[in-house]
Amino acid sequence: MPFNHIHLLTFSLLLMSAPSFADSQLHGGLSLGLEYDTNVAVDELDRSSNLSDTGRIYGAELELEHDFNDTTSGKLSYNFDAVNYAEFSGLNRRTHTAGARLSADLQKLNVGASYFFTSTQLNGSKFLTYHRASPSISGFTSKRWFFRAAYVYGDKTLERRPGRDATSHGVESDAYYFWRGLRRYFNIGYLYRNETSRADRFSYRGHLLKLRAVQRFTLKNGTRSTLDFSVRYEQRDYRGVSPTIGEPRYDDRIRTILKHEYPMTNQITWRIYGDYSDYRSNLPSADYSQFILGTEFEWRF
Repeated sequence: MPFNHIHLLTFSLLLMSAPSFADSQLHGGLSLGLEYDTNVAVDELDRSSNLSDTGRIYGAELELEHDFNDTTSGKLSYNFDAVNYAEFSGLNRRTHTAGARLSADLQKLNVGASYFFTSTQLNGSKFLTYHRASPSISGFTSKRWFFRAAYVYGDKTLERRPGRDATSHGVESDAYYFWRGLRRYFNIGYLYRNETSRADRFSYRGHLLKLRAVQRFTLKNGTRSTLDFSVRYEQRDYRGVSPTIGEPRYDDRIRTILKHEYPMTNQITWRIYGDYSDYRSNLPSADYSQFILGTEFEWRF
């Protein structure tokens, strides 16, 4: 079934299901904003323009949560994100993501499983499809420490790039320290991924470390603004020889994101963010840096 039919069907199921379940909640949101990109790039193809541009960004989200009983719950979700560039209109991007999650509390542990399907278009043409399935286990070990571990399976397909089609297997773990509950907490995580592509030169083993800190501030009117800072470091060792350099490719990637959210009303939030990426590689086309500065307004219901 084409993806546009899938997400329309998901949307219909969300709307039809909400009124029939007393223990269901339907949430959603719309967003609109603007961002400046110092180096418009397509990461999946290891291509960067080395030129800057501005883009209009907009998105939509729907979530249906349902409690089956006191210990078991589920969620259906749909997200849409898009960016329209002023100059690089050929790289205008549309991304649809549909997902489902089921979880159950087993005394001190929570066991869950999730599935997501993503479809991305560039300039109106099909570009990327991605399937992700992940069982997980999580729980508190004390009042302040929360841990999560998961297995992650991925399957991606790139149109007109069959050599980059790949499946991946990975394991990830996260530790959360709640210093002052949700007002101030930290997250440190690790992901190992083994990705096998049709063309051996795109296959790799990767390690990713991440650190995140969240601080919420109480304002004079009683609302809370949020400051969110995260750093990711990824290392990739490619197995096959890249023809353009005559040796296996090796990547070091660092990405930092700083985001501030300010609630203007109970339903409208103003967000400003900075996103810096520094990709180092012995493959010249994959060696570049990028900085994105953006702002957006989000309305939630």
